[in-house]
Amino acid sequence: MSKDQEVLIDIPDSTHMKENKMLLADLDNKLSKLTSFTSPSSCCIYRVPERLSNISERAYTPQVVSIGPFHRGKEKLKFMEVEKQRYLKEFLDRTKIKLEELANLITVDMEARIRSCYSEEIPMDRKTFVEMILLDSIFIIEVLLRNTYPTLKNEKQDHIFKQPFLIQDIWYDMWLLENQIPFFILDEFLNLNDVVSTIPEETYYPTIIYLAYKFFESLEAVNGKLKKLADCKEEVKHFTDFLRICHLPSEQPPRPREKRVITAPSVTQLHQAGVKFKLSQSNESFDIKFERGTLHIPQMKVQLETESLFRNMIAFEQRHCTDNYINDYVFIIHQLVNTPKDVELLVENQIIENWLPDKEGLSKLINSLSGGSTLNPQNFYFSKLCEDLIEYCEKRYNKWRAILKQNYFNTPWSVISVFAAIFLILLTVLQAVYSVLQVQLKSNGC
Repeated sequence: MSKDQEVLIDIPDSTHMKENKMLLADLDNKLSKLTSFTSPSSCCIYRVPERLSNISERAYTPQVVSIGPFHRGKEKLKFMEVEKQRYLKEFLDRTKIKLEELANLITVDMEARIRSCYSEEIPMDRKTFVEMILLDSIFIIEVLLRNTYPTLKNEKQDHIFKQPFLIQDIWYDMWLLENQIPFFILDEFLNLNDVVSTIPEETYYPTIIYLAYKFFESLEAVNGKLKKLADCKEEVKHFTDFLRICHLPSEQPPRPREKRVITAPSVTQLHQAGVKFKLSQSNESFDIKFERGTLHIPQMKVQLETESLFRNMIAFEQRHCTDNYINDYVFIIHQLVNTPKDVELLVENQIIENWLPDKEGLSKLINSLSGGSTLNPQNFYFSKLCEDLIEYCEKRYNKWRAILKQNYFNTPWSVISVFAAIFLILLTVLQAVYSVLQVQLKSNGC
């Protein structure tokens, strides 16, 4: 081999090695930056998966106020940034706390802890990030305090509470999964002594959980009564997590069986099989029971906000929770309510209180909620209920009895008609028997 040939071979090898070193150096630099990023155990605020947001993007998107980094800077939300500044100024004037004192609470370690709550790296420098957390945190605290203690409002200067529909829109935006900051930083600000001293006529220390409950107390998206978190043993992460926990069942589901049933007959099919429907007096959405041919269901108040609330709770479950209780609840309601006829039957029995314009809209809303959801057959909360309903419907005796009752014994006049028909048939049979007997007697010469 000639020297020229050797040079031709060596040059590409040398170039290849240099390129590899540059590539590895760049990759090594990227890997080193991962050490300070989110720990899976602390992450609790997520982007909504596209398979969910593509179905109804509006249900996950703030309409008036941005909280946290995911929607910050959007043009339609910028007008509320001025209101945040106004609320911060009024907070400082009322409590006499220095702005520097608030900023000092967000140490470098606290900043890292807050950043670790988000599912992706936040491309903000410390100054921008701290400013955002200050404005958003104090804004939320002021909204919660003014809602719970109306005397804190300045009626002339409060641009939010004097506009009922604006505070209602903020109410909707506060439970969005992508629109959250962690509760622990809100607690840090609320725990300041100067904040507590300004709260009027308060005999005990108000927590973020208490203030959040008072803020969402009028929520009627499910059964008309928000469950209090009296003995919550786990840390509440943010508003989406708070509302999810408020709707969870008090009792643990039964142990999984070998055979898991995940489908149920519709309300119409159950009605045709003779099942009765009764409004349960329980305050828990999950307390759906089937006993002696009667399906007991807690009241469902379906309003415009129902879709957004449930979609965000389900999105949080799918990213953060091992048990998808809200997902299971939506799934069983979807199984039961498929058509406007199903809705009509439940409305007649006062189980559904429909605040939507029409029945078709209600059935479409319920069916759309299950779009993009997932189901674990081995851990489905309502599996036993589905099994009992299917077993009841498959018994022929129940179907025949239901047909007789619904078609022939549904009104007093229909009952009278049936008995009259039976009486006429008996008379006809007796007359035929009498005629046969007379013929036989004549033929025998009697």
